[in-house]
Amino acid sequence: MMAGRTFGTKLAAGFGLTLALTLLMTATSVLTLRYVLSTKDNVITAARVNLVGSEVLNAAMESRIADYRGYLLTANEEYRTAAGQDRTRFLGQVASLRTTITDPTSRNLLQSVAEAEERHASVLEPLIEQRAGLKTLADVSQLSGGQEVRAARISLQRALNALIERQMAVVDARSDAATARASAASWFIVAIGLLLIIGSALMAWKLSRDLRREVGAAVGHIQSSSAQLEAAAAQQATGGRDQASAMSEITTTISELLITSRQIADSAQRVSKIAEDTADAARTGDATIDQTRASITAIRTQVDQIVQHMLALGEKSQQIGGVVDLVSELAEQTNILAINATIEASGAGEWGRRFAVVAEEIRKLADRTAGSAKEIRALIEDVRGAVNTTVMATEIGAKAVDAGSRQFDDATSSFRRIAGLVATTSDATREIELSTKQQTTAVEQVNVAASDTARVTRETEASAVQTKQTAAHLSTLSGELLDLVGSGRH
Repeated sequence: MMAGRTFGTKLAAGFGLTLALTLLMTATSVLTLRYVLSTKDNVITAARVNLVGSEVLNAAMESRIADYRGYLLTANEEYRTAAGQDRTRFLGQVASLRTTITDPTSRNLLQSVAEAEERHASVLEPLIEQRAGLKTLADVSQLSGGQEVRAARISLQRALNALIERQMAVVDARSDAATARASAASWFIVAIGLLLIIGSALMAWKLSRDLRREVGAAVGHIQSSSAQLEAAAAQQATGGRDQASAMSEITTTISELLITSRQIADSAQRVSKIAEDTADAARTGDATIDQTRASITAIRTQVDQIVQHMLALGEKSQQIGGVVDLVSELAEQTNILAINATIEASGAGEWGRRFAVVAEEIRKLADRTAGSAKEIRALIEDVRGAVNTTVMATEIGAKAVDAGSRQFDDATSSFRRIAGLVATTSDATREIELSTKQQTTAVEQVNVAASDTARVTRETEASAVQTKQTAAHLSTLSGELLDLVGSGRH
């Protein structure tokens, strides 16, 4: 089909086919990359919306627990209002997650969380109403239903933990699937590239075969008509000198490009090292925050124990107060008995005088005992006030610890996202470094080839001078060569 065409036409057709294959590969690569980016966007959405939303649920629940505990201890309406706001925020977040979560297991876990929260609210509300009716909270045993609230809270926290773990598993699964799709897309692009290379190689082979066949026929005429090459040899000598000059400039440009490629490779390597150091620092920060969170959890446990000990101390102080009241009552009765004994001793005359002295000492001892009982009662009241103040301060500290724990959770999520972004940057930098090294190697090969071409050009120039002296009989074949390349005779 291409037998009657000139070599220039064939070369143009081969270039057009190669360009078409290149455009096809470019379009396919762009579509594949868009597909991979879409998959990665789904993974990021799952991590940003669903996982973070689940952690927000947990934070809202922890805040509500701290607020209603504060209300049970102090009966402060601000705590009750804050607990109601926390529940409203919790329910709003549940409704939001129902519109974004598509995984069936996650939706079931979210429903379990909503049901557990409803049960917790139903057993907590009577306890709050009961506390609202008490003027003072002298003993935690005055409130009934604390065990049911605790069981409902533990059930709710377990449901929240299960939801968060499931969201982490979904993010990991989607990330793995996205990675697999990216690998498949890469293999697909490689396959398209191989097809392009094979097609280009076949086209080059066909053009080379046609050229060898047609030039071979022309060479037969050249061998019998070398006299016609005199003019062509002169032109070849002139062109050789020009080509040598051009190849010298090309060699200089390629040397500069080689230096630039090496500089880019060095810069990419330094960027890769910085990215690896940043990733190590992010992982170290993540581990440090995990340790700090564990320490805060231990502090929270100690704070709860302090509250329990303070409440127990209040109960013991009440018991001591009862004993002091009993001692005070005994002192008063002893004082009355001593006064009666003194009266009776006075009536006994001389025989009751020593008994009157003993009765007076007993009365004085009873007075001192009553005074000591009053002092002990005042100390017990001070202890009760200190215990109540300590409980209040401890609850405020517990709430601050909970807030710090939530902030550390946010910081942990930020460090993990930073570590993921740094890992992606490090991978991209390594790819740039590898590509730049390959480019440097290719430029070096091109530089060597250009040097060889310049040397061959100089040799060709010398050979053309000699050919000019012996090729006067090749002028006829020059016309045939012009016809072969499509220029025609002039």
